Amino acid sequence: MKVVVTGAGGQLGTDLCKILRDFEVIPLTHRDIEIGDMNSVKRVFNEYKPDTIINTAAYVRVDDCETEPDKAFLINALGARNVAVVAQELGAKLVHISTDYVFGGVGETLVVSPKLGGDKPHPHTEFDTPAPINVYGRSKLAGEDFVHHLCQKHFIVRTSGLFGIAGSSGKGGNFIETMLRLAKEQDELKVVNDQEFSPTYTGDLAKKIAQLIATECYGIFHITNKGTCSWYEFAREILKQAGLKTDVIPVTSDQYPQKARRPRFSVLDNYHLRLLAMDDMRTWQEALEGYMISKGYIKQNLEEGGR
Repeated sequence: MKVVVTGAGGQLGTDLCKILRDFEVIPLTHRDIEIGDMNSVKRVFNEYKPDTIINTAAYVRVDDCETEPDKAFLINALGARNVAVVAQELGAKLVHISTDYVFGGVGETLVVSPKLGGDKPHPHTEFDTPAPINVYGRSKLAGEDFVHHLCQKHFIVRTSGLFGIAGSSGKGGNFIETMLRLAKEQDELKVVNDQEFSPTYTGDLAKKIAQLIATECYGIFHITNKGTCSWYEFAREILKQAGLKTDVIPVTSDQYPQKARRPRFSVLDNYHLRLLAMDDMRTWQEALEGYMISKGYIKQNLEEGGR
């Protein structure tokens, strides 16, 4: 199988290229292709004629999307359209990476789940109606719509809170690295505690995408590590695993104003995977530990099971 990966320099793209090494992988960065330009997309894809296209390229600076909506929709919506059109022409499978930020708006129906603590809503399934609250979310949802209508063999993969070894090229790092750096520079960290999501390790996500593309189970998939937390709880676990004692202070979103509104609850349920008996994603805490070991921040425990 010949697989093209756009956004190959990012944290997910990097891990995909590693995981898919048994295939013929063509890694493409912004220097190789401009997905917002249909001519560029046609020229590059027609040159390689891939069997599968994995589109991780996106404009992911959530706050900047508010001040640069044209750029957000050009890349996240029209770029997705361009890739979908050419994928359909080539008869290729298309994996399009989307986001939990397509949720969070007032149009959603959030059903309370006693299993999640009584007052917490059910995580969003693939069959819930999206309602984005910021430009980034709206542009990504528009991209999903193009993919859905223009490419028959598509996998739309929504995920959340990505962290990977390579770091996010679009954001200049990731949350884990930022917390570790700040914890060594400051006596305390203030982190929002009213936005709940599911942190996801790009290595785990890449493995699941590799499994998906070997099937013909097309449609929308939520793929995140198991469990939920706030950014405050995520930060505490990061410092705990790293053995750092810096105090972490919970604050509200109102105390940490940003240009773009964030969803208060964007937890995704891997429901489609579960229906297919494919949801073996580990917990976000285990995934974080795997990341910390891979980065050399902590040592692997070799005692359990003789590993």
